Amino acid sequence: MATSSMASAASGFLLTPNVAANSSSTSKTTTVFFPSKNNNNSRLVVTRAADEAAAPAPATTTAPSEGGEAPKPKPPPIGPKRGTRVKILRRESYWYNSFGSVVTVDQDPKTRYPVVVRFNKVNYANVSTNNYALDEIAEVN
Repeated sequence: MATSSMASAASGFLLTPNVAANSSSTSKTTTVFFPSKNNNNSRLVVTRAADEAAAPAPATTTAPSEGGEAPKPKPPPIGPKRGTRVKILRRESYWYNSFGSVVTVDQDPKTRYPVVVRFNKVNYANVSTNNYALDEIAEVN
């Protein structure tokens, strides 16, 4: 027969299930305490005691495969290298048909505007950098 006891007070909430079964099964005890939000000195306490004979979780280490396969090589870098001079092809950009230098290129393929370009001239908001897509810039020599 399973029994559980619950207690609640103004300072917090305490839940302690006590499961009693036949003597051949393993025993488990779980205690959860959620303190009130107004008490600054309280702590969140969660305790779980289980039978010592329980099998520990298997370790998740990656062992090298027996075939001796090497890890996959890195993909080639996306976009122009840092410091490359580029021409801006985005028509609505303040710097359209202007030249700037690449600051960084985000290598995540899901990034919409991965290329950060810095310019000598500032725009109306006193900003001298902007992000562009790979098809909105052209490398120049």
